[in-house]
Amino acid sequence: MWKIVKNKYFIVCFVFLLIILFLDENNLMVVRSLKRDVSELEYIIDTMHRGIRQDSIQAERLKYDLDSIERYGREVYFMKRDDEDVFVIKEEDEK
Repeated sequence: MWKIVKNKYFIVCFVFLLIILFLDENNLMVVRSLKRDVSELEYIIDTMHRGIRQDSIQAERLKYDLDSIERYGREVYFMKRDDEDVFVIKEEDEK
């Protein structure tokens, strides 16, 4: 066993692996962190694409459907007819 450890090729390979895995600018921990960041950003991109699709569908409905325009105005801007009363109920967060 000691013969293998004293071998110059083994020592050079061991030092090389040590430098590459731990001491280099792009070491193993940095690569792992960057991969985690990339996966989080891909998730955010996917979520944004889904939101864009839903907004596009909503915009298309609002262009041509009068019932959708009325529903959207009532839900988002709390619009009402002259003979109606609107009650807005907001839930408080429990702390």
